[in-house]
Amino acid sequence: MNRVELDPALRPRSLGEYVGQNRLKEKLSISLQAAKARGEPLDHTLIFGPPGLGKTTLAYVIANELGVGIRVTSGPAIEKPGDLAAILTNSLEDRDVLFIDEIHRLGRLAEEHLYPAMEDFKLDIVLGQGPAARTLELPVPRFTLIGATTRPGLITGPMRSRFGIIEHLEFYGAEELASGLLRVAELLGFRLDPEAALEIGQRSRGTMRIARRWARRVRDYAEVHGDGGVTLEITRAALDHLGIDPLGLDERDLRLLHTIVHHFAGGPVGLDTLATALSEDPDTIEEVQEPFLIQLGLLQRTSRGRVATQGAYQHLGLPVPSLDQV
Repeated sequence: MNRVELDPALRPRSLGEYVGQNRLKEKLSISLQAAKARGEPLDHTLIFGPPGLGKTTLAYVIANELGVGIRVTSGPAIEKPGDLAAILTNSLEDRDVLFIDEIHRLGRLAEEHLYPAMEDFKLDIVLGQGPAARTLELPVPRFTLIGATTRPGLITGPMRSRFGIIEHLEFYGAEELASGLLRVAELLGFRLDPEAALEIGQRSRGTMRIARRWARRVRDYAEVHGDGGVTLEITRAALDHLGIDPLGLDERDLRLLHTIVHHFAGGPVGLDTLATALSEDPDTIEEVQEPFLIQLGLLQRTSRGRVATQGAYQHLGLPVPSLDQV
């Protein structure tokens, strides 16, 4: 099995290079050093948070810090116990990392077979059927399971209790995103002014994945409409051209707010009704759009539905309704 191989332009190799999440890194650093000193695998680790915050990247960093290999898969890919057995017995060496993305979608039967592997490093395989069936105990390498999920509430109690480390990734600040982008620009070999990096960070919804996406699009714009250097002026022109406003809202976000304000008098409006009005999937609204709008204070979730805040009216350039109009 190949050891950890990362794209240095996109993924850091160490906790020191991993931007942001300082409190998490401090705690992980202690656990990693202790595990290495004892020559033991790191405790099984569950990482949760919104998409694009670096859960997969952190799994690679952990494996690299431990000096071990990593096998990457996803919950939907492991439906049957046989799928799990093939991974654990054929793909892992001692103390390696098994990273399962979207672990909440792991097949239930496979999940039950994963329990003894996590606790005792063994698999119980049933051979045959009926009265002649027998159980074969199959040892597996000592490994670290790193599970990632955007839906921690869907992780079963028995599964959650088997993780020794449970951490939540927070949204990034604009300065943290800018720091990460400057490192990427240096490694990719293009000029990115600090003011331009900060502007991209401010429009990236607190998410490193989005920041890198906008940085690539801004670089494209700079190569076509400039000399290839990414300046503040070029960055603002490029992001405006892409329809990304100063807060990082795109056309879909603005349409959502306009719909609540103009079609439903500012709310409250139920999620399903809002999704129908937007011709959008309710899960996309709830998991992709709403978290950032709520974080900015532009949207509220109430027991009666979604409500546009005063900040939403101000951002849209609309008069804020008085209390007797709400």
